[in-house]
Amino acid sequence: MSASLNPCDARPDDEGVAVVAAERNKDPLHWPARMWIALLIFSGVILLDGLDISMIAVAIPEIQHAFGIGAVTAQWLVSAYILAFGGFLLLGGRCADLFGRRRVLVAGLAVFALVSLGGAFATDAGLLIVSRFIKGMAAGFTGPAAMSLLTTTFAEGPARNKAFGIFNLFEASGYSSGLLIGGLLAALNWRYIFVLPIPVAVLLLLAALRYLPPDPPRNTKAGGQQRLDIGGAVTLVAGMLLMVFTVVSAEEAGWASLRTVGGFVAAVALLAGFVVIERTVKEPLVRLGIFRNRGLVAANVSAALLYGGAMGFQFLIALYLQNLQGWKPWQMALVLLPAGLMVVVIGPKIGALISRFGVTRVLMVGLVAFVPCYLLMLRIGPEPDLWGVLLPASVLWGVGFALSISALMVAGTNGVADHEQGLAAGLLNSSLQVGGACGLAVLTAAIAPGTELAMLYPGVGVILGFAVLTLLAQGVGFGRR
Repeated sequence: MSASLNPCDARPDDEGVAVVAAERNKDPLHWPARMWIALLIFSGVILLDGLDISMIAVAIPEIQHAFGIGAVTAQWLVSAYILAFGGFLLLGGRCADLFGRRRVLVAGLAVFALVSLGGAFATDAGLLIVSRFIKGMAAGFTGPAAMSLLTTTFAEGPARNKAFGIFNLFEASGYSSGLLIGGLLAALNWRYIFVLPIPVAVLLLLAALRYLPPDPPRNTKAGGQQRLDIGGAVTLVAGMLLMVFTVVSAEEAGWASLRTVGGFVAAVALLAGFVVIERTVKEPLVRLGIFRNRGLVAANVSAALLYGGAMGFQFLIALYLQNLQGWKPWQMALVLLPAGLMVVVIGPKIGALISRFGVTRVLMVGLVAFVPCYLLMLRIGPEPDLWGVLLPASVLWGVGFALSISALMVAGTNGVADHEQGLAAGLLNSSLQVGGACGLAVLTAAIAPGTELAMLYPGVGVILGFAVLTLLAQGVGFGRR
């Protein structure tokens, strides 16, 4: 596969870059400085997304106190972000392919920074929730743009495998460190959580303008420029938004309520309309033929199941340690620190592991690690068992996450043409976000009301079920490649 946006690809007037590109082709794992800088920019974008999701989670009690809002309203500080992120990912990925990945990345970072500034000075809970929705929408464009830039910068094979290992190291580190950073900042002032992303986003924006090459001219077909499929975009975004909104709000409204059932029916109707449009329109938003790539389909199914269980595990840990044991957010973050350390240790080696053993073997080992991790949660008791339960589970979760996510990213983008890498990235990220939202919704429905320890065990059964289903999706041949 060619590397159309490689920072070191030669231009006719740049002989020095041509030499570097030639050297890179001789040794795909020996990267010049500009490629490392590009990878750091892409990884910084996904780190920023992880930080923003996790920092807000530990600050919700302080925000509730500041605005005098209840738990139902406060949960939308998280859900609004997930709603927008999941709803706009596919559109963001397609826009990156169509209008230029660098352009979309820079525009998304600019919006992200501006809205963070507005959130830092919000005087109303409603405005804060709106800012979270817009930030999630911006992340729906920056995430697939960064990922597709990576896949078109690093050629398929050892170079891309290594790059994905580093990319996912930043993603997991952003989420795990965000819990600790958010806890510390919230202890000072919760508004600092909205201030911190501003300089990070601005720095990444300036670095992208300075070090990433300009986008090539837009592709043309039959002498005319490609156009965005407006009908497909409207039905897809509306269907995705309604689907995620219905799942997130189902616990509050009731799974059998008219609102929930009607929401699912309307969402399915919109998505069915989207499929009809894509089958007939000349330049579809999502080329349905991409789903003939068996590896891509298997990676997306597995990503949704894996993330549903992973998000549920973190939610259960939070309920157990904070609600039942009275621990502080930063104390809980320290329990999850071994998971982050496993990602740091394994992440840089993922490329070599995939090159040596193959993506399927690495993925299966990672998925298997989640099973004993979740089984350990069945041993939680009235007193926290740090050394016998919590820390071993954290280590296993980190091993599973480090191996599985990187392997899924590689599997889900291999064999995809450069001009559809943004679409592939959007699909994978959509699967992760929708899977995480659905996993949390199912978990919440399974947990009995109250604060007793026994309420958590059905939730453990849910996340264990997700782990087993993920293994079955790969083991029965769906993911064999």
